[in-house]
Formats: sequence, C-alpha cells, structure tokens
Amino acid sequence: MPGNIFGKAFQITSFGESHGKAVGVVVNGVKPGLEINKVLIQKELDRRKPGQSRISTARKEADKVEILSGVFEGKTTGTPICLLVQNKGMKSTDYGKIKDLFRPGQADYTFLKKFGIRDYRGGGRASGRETIARVAAGAIAKKMLEKKGIKVVGCTIQVGNVFAKEFDENEIEKNSVRCPDKIAAKKMEKEILNAKAKGNSVGGVVKIVAKGIPVGLGEPVFGKLDAELAKALVSIGAIKGVEFGAGFAVAGLTGKENNDEMYSEKGKVKFKSNNAGGILGGISTGQDLVMRIAVKPTPSISLPQKTVDINGRNKTITVDGRHDPCICPRIVPVAESMVALVLADALMAQDARTLPI
Repeated sequence: MPGNIFGKAFQITSFGESHGKAVGVVVNGVKPGLEINKVLIQKELDRRKPGQSRISTARKEADKVEILSGVFEGKTTGTPICLLVQNKGMKSTDYGKIKDLFRPGQADYTFLKKFGIRDYRGGGRASGRETIARVAAGAIAKKMLEKKGIKVVGCTIQVGNVFAKEFDENEIEKNSVRCPDKIAAKKMEKEILNAKAKGNSVGGVVKIVAKGIPVGLGEPVFGKLDAELAKALVSIGAIKGVEFGAGFAVAGLTGKENNDEMYSEKGKVKFKSNNAGGILGGISTGQDLVMRIAVKPTPSISLPQKTVDINGRNKTITVDGRHDPCICPRIVPVAESMVALVLADALMAQDARTLPI
C-alpha cells in the first residue's frame, strides 16, 4: 500500500508539501449522517498550527480549513471527504543557500536517494506540516468516537530533564507546553527557551490516554491493536519510540508484579492494575489505553553541524529559518489524531464482524 494512505475501513490519503500551494487529506469510509463542520475541524487544527507561543516556531499560518467534498448541510454524505489548507506563510528563500546540503537529522539524504529528486524547501513532503492532514482527518475520527463515548487525551509529561509529577487533565490546555502539571509546565517552558537561546532544541515525552474503550477492539496476530497504534504513532516524523502501559519498565518486573490481576464486581470483570495499557493479545480489555511516545529534539538548529553536500563533499551547515525549539506541544494533537484514526478503523472493523448474518 502506498505510504501516503493510512487505514482500512476508515482510510485517509494525505497530500501536499511544506512550501507547496496547499496540504490536505481525503477521508474515505465515513458513514453518512455524521455532523461535521469547519468549526469542529478548525478547533483541532488551531491546536496544531505554528506560532502559538514564544516556545513555538515563528512561522505564521492561519491554517484555515476548506471542506471541498463529502459534506452537505453540515452532515457527511458517505462519499469521500476532501479537506484542504492553503500554505500562506512560506519563506522558501530561507532554504536557498542550503539546498545542496543534507541537514543532519532530516530526511534530505534518504528522500534524494529513494526518489532521485527532493523538494528542499522546508523538507517538502517530509515536513511536519504534513501532519495537518492527520489532525484534520482526526477531528472527524474524534467526532465518530465521541458518539461511542470514547475520548482521546494527550499531554506533555517530559521535556528534556523536566518531568510532570501531577496529572490534572484540566491543566493541559492552560499552558504552552500542554503539560498536566502546572508547576512542571513552567520549568518545561524555561527548558525550551534556554535551548532556543543557544540555537539548540530539546526533546521530550508525550502521553496519550484513550478512555471509554469497549472490550474486543483489535485483530489477533498481525492486526493487534497495539501494533496498529504503534505504527500510527511512529509514523509521525519526530517519534523515535513508543510504549504501552508499564512499557519498558516491564523488563525489571516479575510476572507476579506485571500481571494485571482480575476480579469480578457485580458481574463485571475488572483489573487491579493496568500494566498492559488496556490491551491483551492485541485486543482491548475495556480499560484505558495508555501510551507514551518519545519525541526527538527538532533537527533544524542554528548551531554549526558537520554534513556533506549532494556531491559528497564535506561541509559545515547552520540552519536558519523558523523552527520549533521543542515539538512536543504541537505533537500532542497529532498523536491524539493518530490514535483516534486507529480506533475509528478498529470500531468499524468490529462493527462489521458483529453484523447479523
């Protein structure tokens, strides 16, 4: 399957480049009658767009969405939905002097070797701007999940060496780093600004929790729910690791410590813990899905770095332009969207499985 298409029953096709005319997405598989409008989609895009605060990129984009098809009088028609966002704030001249240099940590080298051609302006197709498609489609998936009582919530729990110690969901959208701990949020912001002042960047960890999940989502063996979620999350350009539940900490546990013991309460099966992250055998248990992703430091930094040019000559590069010193806050809505897309797809697959014959 082409790399620009994601999902099966709920399927999206992402298109566009960072400095092209527009970016967008075509969504297939949405049932007719779902209430969708620009306000709903714009709300999610506004959480992802650049220039939100002093710890974000200075690139200014309104990221206004246009619904080109698939919606009539505020409801989906069951036909393909095309969502488009025009690029307005490009400064392609920022990349002119480094167009023949490979930026360390970026996809310049691999794209050129794979395709024999590359759009050097802002990374082209490999740019984080492509995530607009994911968030726009994710807004529709979230609306669908809402109808089923499912909610997906993401937040930043680590920036550099600063960790969140408290979890207050109401605090997440009140600070620039989207941290659930207001005290840690201030320290995180300081950490990001310190890196920015030095011409550097910093990474972190984003946590995503999906609540209200029914038992039975996911397909055994190759279609495991955690496998699909892992693929979805790692497909985000800045993500270098993913874990579920206790994650890598399970390596230091015994079976007795790690197993989520079960009990029955008023005829309903419950668990005493959630080290499995809400998934057993690749199938949802009915508990919250708990995921964490490792976000790498933004590779575009103004400090001098060693590299080579397209002719194989050793060079030194400094990357100018407008870049996020930490991508975690803007990754949050992207990660939520990817989880929502997987869950929407899994729900549709499960609904098809349980249809009466």
